[in-house]
Amino acid sequence: MRVGGRLSPPGRSHAELSTMSASHVAGQNALHLEWCPKYRYEMLRQERFIKACDEAVRGAAQRHGLKILELSVMPDHVHCVVEIPFAMSASEALRLLKGCSSRALFALEPKFRLRYPKGHFWSRGSFARAVGDANLETVRRYVRFDNDPYQQTLAA
Repeated sequence: MRVGGRLSPPGRSHAELSTMSASHVAGQNALHLEWCPKYRYEMLRQERFIKACDEAVRGAAQRHGLKILELSVMPDHVHCVVEIPFAMSASEALRLLKGCSSRALFALEPKFRLRYPKGHFWSRGSFARAVGDANLETVRRYVRFDNDPYQQTLAA
């Protein structure tokens, strides 16, 4: 499904946020993550780069036991709502998703090395928030609909 110039899977209801349990712990651990390319260059403008980034992030999540609830790849940043195991920190989840997607994007398009000769596709900065301090549906709606790539809504 195409929403607002990007690929987005059909949404799931709030009831699909599962309760995980591990040794002596049970609950929900969902995060809203955001990261952007180094220097905020709009490197993901072409549809094939958007698809490649989407597939790389989803593949990394599957390999490392993360569950992607929402994913939005924009030309100059990525938003992700992800459910992570209790033993994993937000910074580790970001490291895994950014590292795997960076490697896959450099493999797909070697010319990215001309822009980033040291091999760092993503910037060091990122954003992470537990969805528990905001309603899950509110965050998912923001990632799916309100994330305007050119921020035209801010001017209004």
